[in-house]
Amino acid sequence: MTDTTREQIHQVATRAKEASRILRTLTGSDRLRGLEAMARALEASAGEIAEANAADVSSARAAGMSPGLIDRLFLDEDRVGALASAVRDVASLPDPVGSIAEGRRLPNGVEVSRVRVPLGVIGMIYEARPNVTVDAAALAWRCGNAVVLRGGSAAQKTNAILVATLRRALRGEGLPEDAIATIDEWGREGAGELMRLRGVVDVIIPRGGAGLIEATVTTSLVSVIETGTGNCHVYVDASADLDMARDIVLNAKTQRVGVCNACETVLVDSAGGREAWAQVANALRDAGVRLHVGPQAVAAYGLAAGDVAGDEEDFSREYLSMDCALEVVDGVEGALAHIDRYTSGHTEAIVASAVDVIERFCAGVDAAAVAVNASTRFTDGAQLGLGAEIGISTQKLHARGPMGLEALTTTTWRIVGSGQVRG
Repeated sequence: MTDTTREQIHQVATRAKEASRILRTLTGSDRLRGLEAMARALEASAGEIAEANAADVSSARAAGMSPGLIDRLFLDEDRVGALASAVRDVASLPDPVGSIAEGRRLPNGVEVSRVRVPLGVIGMIYEARPNVTVDAAALAWRCGNAVVLRGGSAAQKTNAILVATLRRALRGEGLPEDAIATIDEWGREGAGELMRLRGVVDVIIPRGGAGLIEATVTTSLVSVIETGTGNCHVYVDASADLDMARDIVLNAKTQRVGVCNACETVLVDSAGGREAWAQVANALRDAGVRLHVGPQAVAAYGLAAGDVAGDEEDFSREYLSMDCALEVVDGVEGALAHIDRYTSGHTEAIVASAVDVIERFCAGVDAAAVAVNASTRFTDGAQLGLGAEIGISTQKLHARGPMGLEALTTTTWRIVGSGQVRG
């Protein structure tokens, strides 16, 4: 990277830092005005955005991108409309800035409180997901943060017009457009430089595959909120209602395969016998899912046409496709042992009617989200009432699970007295 390029990226981030200082002084009404302007601008530019996206999708298909990832990349006018609606959903949520996380009065009369404040400048590094461009911008803006975006080469045309549209909307309202910026033109080198701007950028959030996340965590000099891949499991206990189990497994695996909360492994209790196995396995096969069948299941039930024998690698994969690992385990303890070995810590689900089994599973599993008799697909900011999400954190510091508005704030202690001094 040349010194000139490095300086250009630094200038983008510095302007974002200056915009973040202005944002801290804006009222909640000002920030709402900005969000509504963004939503209107997206709607007005839907055709232009869809046209740019069509070019990106065409290039991605020619390059051999998988159908699941193409689905993440794709935007038509309806999806752009949904993005505008998501911006308005964010606007409808309670403003976290200025809210009191906790407070008390000390015996000496001093009032202390912990107040939510913006993080500052957020660096967002993500892959072929143009919806993240809008979600990240809207969530950051709502909380008084600036955001610098690096959205990946596969969506470069789409992201360019999305960022230009959002900046134009803010400029039209007399609001700081540099609060939403992109460094896409500098590619991976730009992302690397962004991660070195400690003191200008306050936090980096990577959102994408395991390689992107690992590279960010190991390289960044800026603090990282780590999102994670989704090797999610559904355990079908012997006490499960099999019709319910079938419906949950199908939804978790096939409703949308290219997302991190899709099920990648189904575990079936051996005590359920051939009936439980057949109910789950045949439903997946009939839906067009290719099964990667584990060794215990092969020994017990064999392989059907189209199945493949699964191994360690199959249990560790985030497929993001119409593929699914399937194995037999010995009860809830067997399920917990398998999950503990292979989980990415995202979402784990159980289908059961036995209360003691459900309680043991919930207590024993270590994940950002646990679903009981429900699909893994509910681990989503919008589904959980957070509005749009900026990512799903699988770490255990600051934020865990879907990250909405509160996750994009930090706190300041306010100490208010009437002349007290410490003795």
